[in-house]
Amino acid sequence: MSREIYYNVIRKPVITEKSTIASENNQVVFKVAPDANKTIIKEAVEALFDVKVKAVNTLVRKGKTKRFRGVAGKQNDEKKAIITLEEGHSIDVTTGL
Repeated sequence: MSREIYYNVIRKPVITEKSTIASENNQVVFKVAPDANKTIIKEAVEALFDVKVKAVNTLVRKGKTKRFRGVAGKQNDEKKAIITLEEGHSIDVTTGL
């Protein structure tokens, strides 16, 4: 597959307190395309970051209904992938590709 497709699969890294703690266990969290499956996510991470992936876990956070100044709105659903890397491999998400 081409690199463009991989960039469409991996949207952006998730940088939160919880994902920072997960990085100590050799895990990285990314927001991914809603239609991406685990094998495509694994291929994309291995191709873009030149690392070896041990496991991929995915989850879909359903959009919440929120009110802003009395007007109801709905957040979009988002899919996240928790990537576990093999020993000796790491990804620094603070630097760009």
